[in-house]
Amino acid sequence: MKDDMSTNKIADIHCPNCGAPAAYDIRGGVYACQHCGGKVTVGAAQEEKRGFRELRQNRLRESSGNYRLRRASCSGCGAEVVFEENEALANCAFCGRALVRKDYLYKKNLPEIVIPFRITEEEARECLSRWCEEHHGKKEAKLLKGKIGEMKGFYLPYEFIRGPVSCAVRRFSGGGAHSCGGFIDEVFVNCSEQLDNLLLDAMEPFDLDELTEFDFAYVAGHHLKTDHIPGKELEKRVREEVGESYAPTVRKVLETEAVQVETDVSNVVRMPALLPVYYLADGDLMAAVNGQTGKVSVRAIKESHYFFLPWWLKSVFATAAIGLVSFLGFSLFGVGLQESLFFTGALAFFAFIVTLAAYSDTDRLKFRVERGRKIFTSGDESFVRGVDGKLTKTTPPERHITPPIFFKTLNGKREEVEIRFSSPLRFVGMILAALAVLFLPVIVALFLNGFHFSELELGGSAVWFCVFVPVIPIYLLKFGRISLYDRPWIYILLPDGTKKRYREKRNPNLTKKDIVKTVLRLLFKPPVSLAVWFGIASFCTMCYLTAFGF
Repeated sequence: MKDDMSTNKIADIHCPNCGAPAAYDIRGGVYACQHCGGKVTVGAAQEEKRGFRELRQNRLRESSGNYRLRRASCSGCGAEVVFEENEALANCAFCGRALVRKDYLYKKNLPEIVIPFRITEEEARECLSRWCEEHHGKKEAKLLKGKIGEMKGFYLPYEFIRGPVSCAVRRFSGGGAHSCGGFIDEVFVNCSEQLDNLLLDAMEPFDLDELTEFDFAYVAGHHLKTDHIPGKELEKRVREEVGESYAPTVRKVLETEAVQVETDVSNVVRMPALLPVYYLADGDLMAAVNGQTGKVSVRAIKESHYFFLPWWLKSVFATAAIGLVSFLGFSLFGVGLQESLFFTGALAFFAFIVTLAAYSDTDRLKFRVERGRKIFTSGDESFVRGVDGKLTKTTPPERHITPPIFFKTLNGKREEVEIRFSSPLRFVGMILAALAVLFLPVIVALFLNGFHFSELELGGSAVWFCVFVPVIPIYLLKFGRISLYDRPWIYILLPDGTKKRYREKRNPNLTKKDIVKTVLRLLFKPPVSLAVWFGIASFCTMCYLTAFGF
């Protein structure tokens, strides 16, 4: 499986034979040219971009002398901004504190690629003003109205991530670990420590067709913010951003929102980049406008609190809800108060046992409270400049993500696989097996009395029902789920596009002789054999009483 050919030429990996763009082959683990079949290893791809970086640094060093630039460092948050010499900057746009102006000295860590501004400062203010009008009931909109004029354009520092990644994924509620691999093509990671990462993420995506080489001429009319984030924190952000890009697909495959994705990004190509953003910050009030598409994102002033409950407390709340609904239902149908309380108590006790079993596989979740701020956006809004020079709405750019491929080592060989957990066939099989166990004495009794349903005496199986009516729901919720997620159905994807079911070989050490020995031990070796024969005798008695009555 190969990813689509990239449209942003500056980020392409090129074939050493013919020079054409090479697409990454996830199965083969190399970049493969679709024109001549040439191969480019991951190491060679990274080396190609290192060479590009050295050339860009030399060009930037030469061109930096053609511009009279200054820099300003914030005395509060530490932000550093590069701007034209005649620009008047008094306070930091990110925290409002005083700026210390100094001469600009060329830095080696300046980005090499950039997406230029498409919309003007006035047009960006109109986008934000329109958002305020559409959300006039929000406190943030009321406060932003008087601040729109303070919004300024910045080229913000990012890392452009493109290349092969591998992930180790697992469910928080059990089910083992799985590995997958893929190709990340359009991930930008914010390198500004002072800025709200979620706010900036919300105004994406960008159109990568306009990605080009950086030049100091882009600073004219805008400010350039340099990166200010420790290396370890940036590495963490890169892994988190890549993991979040794959999270939707992983959640779909693992059939849960609670997944952990650990990514290995050592093989990707990372290129420092600048992205166009109009930014406004005044204390807790923050807003951003995508300088290319016009999409607006606004951070909520008030913090929101998110509560995470321990598993046993979830069971208590679920039982209380079931009990309340049951009591109201009994009362609605005219059941007396005492009877309603009795039946409600019985159902609540049963529900408590079942919900404890259902939630016990999330015992790692402890009680905690997390704080965060909601991010409001203008939705899927994007603009393009027409021939008349005016902005018109258009379809927003789509973020291209190559779906990850799952791999497993089967019989000593790494295979591309498809994993299935809960399927209709598996669910039907589990339910039929549970019903067969629940009504096993009745089924045997029907064979004994010649299938005379009218002669059945269900009271003969009362003890069996008392035991298995609560046990079977617990089994389905607890052990049934473990069976589904710990032992998924695995299909090997073959080169010709077909797939075949992989069936794990049974334990070769377990022979028929061993099975016979175990059965004989259970039947004839005390004291276990006494319990076994008592159980057999009780079951046979229940079957007889159910078939022929007392």
